[in-house]
Amino acid sequence: MNARDRDGEGRARNARPRDGLGRPLDYGAPGVGRQPEGVVRSPSETVREAQRLLDAGMPFHAHEVFEDAWKSGPEASAPLWRGLAQLAVGLTHAARGNAVGGARLLRRGADAIEGLRGTPYGIDVPGLVRWARELAGRVERGGPPVDAAREAPRLDTP
Repeated sequence: MNARDRDGEGRARNARPRDGLGRPLDYGAPGVGRQPEGVVRSPSETVREAQRLLDAGMPFHAHEVFEDAWKSGPEASAPLWRGLAQLAVGLTHAARGNAVGGARLLRRGADAIEGLRGTPYGIDVPGLVRWARELAGRVERGGPPVDAAREAPRLDTP
């Protein structure tokens, strides 16, 4: 591991630049700015930031926003944020061309949020479950390549 890949406390941190789908690029290559880790946001800020990243075709980065919410928020909300993170990673894998991993994570995320009641934080859970299952099926059938920005789901209720 390169010395640049360690933080000030010696912990491993991958310092390679990344593209919009989170794939590592060569050192020195221009990349997409990384999401800061450990940011505490309100639920509405989380939804707004994740939607912005999804709309920009950056589901890997949206997953990191959801991960922050699940780790910093109340335990009762963790299943929602964890499921949304899985959906974002599923879209990431599908857009990278990993049909098996993409479909598996889309379904896992859908399963995780399917039983949630209502529209927590204004999130359209039933719509996301439908979106994830439909995209998983299309990816498995070998449809056209997935464009992460065009396929980005709407998180909030219509």
